[in-house]
Amino acid sequence: MNRASLPDRLSQAGLPGPAAKGKAELFQQASLQWERWGQGPPAEEPRYFVPGRIEVLGKHTDYAGGRSLLCTVERGFCVVASPRSDPWVRVADAVRHQETQFLASADLDIVSNDWSVYPKTVARRIARNFPGRHRGLDMVFASDLPSAAGLSSSSALLVATFLALSKRNNLDQHPAYRDNIRSQEDLATYLGCVENGQTFGTLAGDVGVGTFGGSEDHTAILCCQAGQLSQVRFCPVRLERTVALPRDYVFVIGVSGVGADKTGSAREKYNCASQAAKAILEIWRTGSGQAEPTLFEAVVRSSDAWHQIRQALSRSSHSVYPAEALLERFEQFVDECIHIIPAAVDALARNDLVEFGKLVDRSQAAAEHGLRNQVAETLHLARSARQLGAAAASGFGAGFGGAVWAMVRSDQVEDFVANWKNSYHTRFPGLVNASDFILCRTGPSALCL
Repeated sequence: MNRASLPDRLSQAGLPGPAAKGKAELFQQASLQWERWGQGPPAEEPRYFVPGRIEVLGKHTDYAGGRSLLCTVERGFCVVASPRSDPWVRVADAVRHQETQFLASADLDIVSNDWSVYPKTVARRIARNFPGRHRGLDMVFASDLPSAAGLSSSSALLVATFLALSKRNNLDQHPAYRDNIRSQEDLATYLGCVENGQTFGTLAGDVGVGTFGGSEDHTAILCCQAGQLSQVRFCPVRLERTVALPRDYVFVIGVSGVGADKTGSAREKYNCASQAAKAILEIWRTGSGQAEPTLFEAVVRSSDAWHQIRQALSRSSHSVYPAEALLERFEQFVDECIHIIPAAVDALARNDLVEFGKLVDRSQAAAEHGLRNQVAETLHLARSARQLGAAAASGFGAGFGGAVWAMVRSDQVEDFVANWKNSYHTRFPGLVNASDFILCRTGPSALCL
């Protein structure tokens, strides 16, 4: 491939000009890895851009069949892959100069507390779900996504690995693939199951990466469009509506510097929020005799289902979660999915940013009191962003650290970032070096170039 054409192709796909140029430079950086390996440059093989995402709204809702409001960003993974004649997979990070190598097999040991768990999990699941003689590859990535910041760098790496291995092995021609994966939405759901270890259709589950999440990240990465926010329902994935990002507004991401690494210390807390939603559904099923597959389906089964579930929770005696905690989690889920997200999209459609900001504030407050997944740093970032003039601001992603997005007029970004950064560093001087403040425009879904 002519690398000079990359900026144009990326721009045509929806990346702003400066971002497209930056990605071409990352692709070049990735290609240089072959020189470090003492090999010639890779042949004209597929290259992939796999973006991060912003969860505008939809805090811990996807795995319970709820709603999210999502967009992809202009930052992400630039991936170069080259085929091997053997079944070995070698994956390298060209920015941090780290690599991992493993045999793609159904018995691959994936135990790890670093980034290599994601490509290993993909390779093992492929070998189990799509049996046959699999061919390996050398895959190098260069990313400008901050890690453990809520922008879904881990899921983006998982998606990138699958896309490269799938193309190398023509998985879309495998009978098991054709029987189960018929759309990008299906693929997103399947990749969510790869990450959380669940079964998808007839594709048996496996160990996953240890988190009990859903497919929100994978759906955004594969299905969102540049310039648009997508309202999505899950279990199964359904795109309900899209709305344009308000003209002249951009996202600024305040990365707290408190890591939200789902393979590290945040994993247990993340899983606690997920398991609480599962416990609510189990209590309802046991008490009512109903069998709705998701918490969302249970809530919308009738006009008074919400009240009935609430009563069941108030009388519950769960071995892990007190009734009060389950009620708070339930209220957060219902308000986020049933009320806040549809009303927020309506507000954006009529360009009512005042109302949109109020609804986002409500979501943020529910995350603090219902999910309890906010820390002092993200609370300060959200509140100070609003005080400094952001139309809306919210923590996002797994929580327990991570980042906050702020929607800001593009002609006010420079002053806003300077003031937001100063406010944060004054309050948390120990995080001056760990935190970051970045402009993030929307971008396209994953691309094969």
